[in-house]
Amino acid sequence: MKLYRFLSEDDTSAFCHKVSAALDKGWELHGGPTYAFDAANGVMRCGQAVVKDVEGTYHPDLKLGEQ
Repeated sequence: MKLYRFLSEDDTSAFCHKVSAALDKGWELHGGPTYAFDAANGVMRCGQAVVKDVEGTYHPDLKLGEQ
């Protein structure tokens, strides 16, 4: 099955570390990153979709970050 995650974080090194950790676990980038102003919190936010092929069948209770 193919899993999909969307990672987001404030525009700090924490975002880069989050994406790097996912890549290290075998996730692959899916499309380009996004960058937008979060008016409610007054900060820029980054986002990146990642995908990964794994064995098994999808279930909504699956912990994507643990894959």
